[in-house]
Amino acid sequence: MNHLLALDNVALGAIIVGGIILLIIFLFVFQYIGLWLQAWISGAPVRFIDLVMMRFRKVKPKLIVENRITAKKAGIELSTAQLESHYLAGGHVTGVTRAVIAAGKAKIELDWSVATAIDLAGRDILDAVRTSVNPKVIDCPSNESGRSTVDAVAKDGIKLCARARVTVRTNIERLVGGATEETIIARVGEGIVSTIGSAPNHLAVLENPDEISRTVLQKGLDAGTAYEILSIDIADIDVGENIGARLQADQATADTKRYQATAEQRRAMAVAQEAEQLAEVQKNRALVVLAEAEVPKAMAEAFRSGNMGIMDYYRMKNLISDTDMRDSISRSGDPPNSGKRS
Repeated sequence: MNHLLALDNVALGAIIVGGIILLIIFLFVFQYIGLWLQAWISGAPVRFIDLVMMRFRKVKPKLIVENRITAKKAGIELSTAQLESHYLAGGHVTGVTRAVIAAGKAKIELDWSVATAIDLAGRDILDAVRTSVNPKVIDCPSNESGRSTVDAVAKDGIKLCARARVTVRTNIERLVGGATEETIIARVGEGIVSTIGSAPNHLAVLENPDEISRTVLQKGLDAGTAYEILSIDIADIDVGENIGARLQADQATADTKRYQATAEQRRAMAVAQEAEQLAEVQKNRALVVLAEAEVPKAMAEAFRSGNMGIMDYYRMKNLISDTDMRDSISRSGDPPNSGKRS
């Protein structure tokens, strides 16, 4: 009796465990039944085993099925392998699918492989297709640059502040490897500066602002970019300050300072030369004093050697006195006995 009871308990336990396993399997399979039926009813069937294997490949089955159905309804045949491959590569499956559909509706040639390559390159393929259909306007300069106008100086020295609006359309063929909006803005700004700078005066620019647009468009600024420039419109142009006059004033101030520095340098050189000459005079006077100090010695030597007598000495003294008197008369300018009697 106990043996039969034990067998019944084992059988009951096996039934419970089996039931739990079957319930888990049913719940696991049931979550794919809805997707399988949805795909089959929508005319884009997906094998049930593929739905199960997507889970093991860490792919979202619902995402793949919904995008396959969307493409099928738009008349585009996309396999689950293509969708899974792009998902596993880190791409945006929904965005690329919508971009291919939008390109097909707009009669734009866009293959799935090209669209996935553009998406994996980091470009927003859906926005690119929309821009190709509906061109967008780019401000020059851009709001992110922190500047509101493009400033340039005409030949007469007047600064002009311009603001342009550039209408562009995406070139799908050059989207991979093509330059972005920043390049377009930089090139248009460079063209505006060059055109204004070559104008003879600012009045010529103000009279014909459309001349800037024509000149800039002729430069082919969209070469090598992902966009095609449709038009360049000068939205606003204002007259700024007189840069030429300010530069001339600055140059005059600089020249004045340079001339003052040159004059000060020459004055310093003259003072230095005067000081050198005074020093030379003092040096010569010192040499004279030294030479005069040698005279008594020479006279004493002449007396001892007999080359000079006492009468020679007195004649020399008289000569010196006469010379001093003549010097005194010439300095006073009033010779003695000039007509006055005592």
